[in-house]
Amino acid sequence: MKVNILDAHDRLKHFTKQSFDIAACCDDLIKQRPFGDHPFYILTHIRTDDDGVRKRYIWSPWICKPRAQTNTMLFKVYPQSPEVIKRIWILPIREMWDCFEKDKLFENEFIVKCTNTFDLDKSLLELPEPDDPTPKEQQEIVFEYQPQLFKRETLPEDKKHIWDIKMASRKKIIQSLGIIK
Repeated sequence: MKVNILDAHDRLKHFTKQSFDIAACCDDLIKQRPFGDHPFYILTHIRTDDDGVRKRYIWSPWICKPRAQTNTMLFKVYPQSPEVIKRIWILPIREMWDCFEKDKLFENEFIVKCTNTFDLDKSLLELPEPDDPTPKEQQEIVFEYQPQLFKRETLPEDKKHIWDIKMASRKKIIQSLGIIK
């Protein structure tokens, strides 16, 4: 296939002028404190808009390390030290992996390391970090900061009263914002 040099230049200009400020996006999510002062992961994945052309990034907080998958980036952030953003992996779509190899236009040693690890043994990418909370601690943290993720009937009896209080408080806040009546 013959590549038109002008077309390639236009695509490169479009790619480099897009906003990919990872630090700013992570900072916005840290300021929301979805899990208080507890360290958490930020999983970023790219979705194509309905027009089939434009792409958008979706940034979601996770208290536990998610499974590794292509077309994602994973970072670990520490709300008490917002300047620290730890890269866990960057896994572009598989069709783009060769673009990041040595002597290519988008050469990136970290991405090549991530893609090779994903191919050889992706469970290595999914290993918990040393400072990750235990599953029980994760559940307690999520219940404290995101109680709406739990169904009342699935909670133990001692937690149901706490859930009622948290959800009543949450409902008042939502009503004050005018989101629901």
